[in-house]
Amino acid sequence: MSALPKSLPSLARLASTSAAGKHKVVVIGGGAGGLAAANQIYNAFQAQGKTLGDGDVAIIDAAKNHDYQPGWTIVGSGLASKETYRRSLDSLIPQQFAHIPQNASGFEPGANQVVLADGSKVSYDYLIVAAGIQINWDNIKGLKQAIADPSKSKVSTIYSYETADKTWDLVRNHKGEGEAIFTQPFGVIKCAGAPQKMAYMADSFWKSQAETSNNHSTFITGMPTMFAVPHYSKALDAIRQKKGIDALFNTNLVEIRPDEKVAVFEVVAGEDKGKKIEKEYGLLHAVPQMGPLDWIKKSPLADSVGWVDVDQGTLQHKKYENVFALGDSSSLPTSKTAAAITGQTPVLTHNLVTLMETGKVGDAIYDGYTSCPLFTGRGELLLAEFKYGAQRKESFGRFTDQAVPNRLFYHLTKDLMPRAYFSRMLKGNWYGPRGIFPPQFLPS
Repeated sequence: MSALPKSLPSLARLASTSAAGKHKVVVIGGGAGGLAAANQIYNAFQAQGKTLGDGDVAIIDAAKNHDYQPGWTIVGSGLASKETYRRSLDSLIPQQFAHIPQNASGFEPGANQVVLADGSKVSYDYLIVAAGIQINWDNIKGLKQAIADPSKSKVSTIYSYETADKTWDLVRNHKGEGEAIFTQPFGVIKCAGAPQKMAYMADSFWKSQAETSNNHSTFITGMPTMFAVPHYSKALDAIRQKKGIDALFNTNLVEIRPDEKVAVFEVVAGEDKGKKIEKEYGLLHAVPQMGPLDWIKKSPLADSVGWVDVDQGTLQHKKYENVFALGDSSSLPTSKTAAAITGQTPVLTHNLVTLMETGKVGDAIYDGYTSCPLFTGRGELLLAEFKYGAQRKESFGRFTDQAVPNRLFYHLTKDLMPRAYFSRMLKGNWYGPRGIFPPQFLPS
């Protein structure tokens, strides 16, 4: 592991010393992970009676807006407008932080520098990478063109701000003219439960309306099961079957021919691997393939796949001691969700702040906690919570079977969590399954 830079500041010098292009902590990304980590680190110093000065923390992100992306399922289900879950990024970044409104394009970790899109460089003492995941729209032939069509293609996805509301328009106007198909790609995606959530929510709406009660749908996934955790997978498969939703597994969407209303799939495992299957559709909810950002994949911080290569317990980079990562761009082997970030942020904060104070990384360990609240219909939700090894780690398991959908979880997810996201999580005041109560290893 590379040695720490000789110029790292001691606590005695943790005042505002940031010059133009130089900051103590640089955060790549103004999404959930970047904002939560930046604020929690700042808060940790304040709780100890110490301060980081103005501009000591910098956030690099060219985005104009910040979206509560878990809300897009709610938008696609006709239960909220997409504007409800959008804020300007500037409004979420505290005045004491520097905001560099560009995108990063490379790393020079040996020189402790980030390369920006315009070729300029920003220096750091410590780096946090929370850059998110790349949506590979072009990996499914015809997808971009199909979702861009306002109505004729009958194709949409909730995985984009621009099309989340189009999804609801298609759902509410689908009168059974052809099969409704909901897809999930093989491989890593963010919020991996969302594809089947849309199948359940559409089915629930259709069955509540006399004219659409006979609509039929199929869930087609590149994955071998309904869910990665066997306990929840069994429950979800039973729910799917009870609703009368058909399913195909190990089957990937590879092409859309919108003029013909035909979707082409390829079998990715088993005896029929490589076989192509064509299906006509009346409505297609298509989930794009995803992966690491191209520029990170090419960088010195990436692992063999392209994720930022960090220790799965400490979140510290495996080679560069003053680099950390969390969220979707990290190599952490857990589901890529906002809930996972709430569990990762306190660990990263403790370990990085301890490193800043003592020169040695802290001893907090992330156990892989993540959560996937799965809407299974209007008024019901299955709350999956688990950690590394697909082991359950449930907040309410002592009181109820979380694999059985209920109304309380539905309203917690639909009504409470969006408010908590903006009022607490992004401000660094949400601590995974502990909620508003910080773990003992964090100052409070």
